[in-house]
Amino acid sequence: MNDEIKELYQQVILDHNKNPRNFGTPDSCSHDANGHNPLCGDTVHVYLTVNNGVIEDAHFKGAGCAISKASASIMTDIVRGKSVEEAKKLFEAFHKLIVDDSIEPDVDVYGKLAVFAGVREFPSRVKCASLAWHTMQAAIDNTNEVTTE
Repeated sequence: MNDEIKELYQQVILDHNKNPRNFGTPDSCSHDANGHNPLCGDTVHVYLTVNNGVIEDAHFKGAGCAISKASASIMTDIVRGKSVEEAKKLFEAFHKLIVDDSIEPDVDVYGKLAVFAGVREFPSRVKCASLAWHTMQAAIDNTNEVTTE
């Protein structure tokens, strides 16, 4: 990972951890799910408002490490206004980015998500970064609960 991405990683993770976007329980939602990472204790609850196949609103609440909270914060920002299918494709691209060393973390392609390529260096942190995304998928699929074991 290049120095620019490493610096951006620290800035973005710290910012979204200290000032998470879309944190809290919304007044209403159409889809929601709980997520839990039993290895480190991270928990997240994702709330989505889906209308005509489009995610109109996204929130989360929970407790966990900086990576988990920052990932949930950025995810809720990114999926707003996206179709359910686009959100699923974003999840697939994000997951490949955080596990596949051959994928270049290009900021122009991945935007803020590129910073999470750094978790590849720490395999136990991949589950922290992906917890909110797995939970979003569970909410979309009406699974209601997911663990990242």
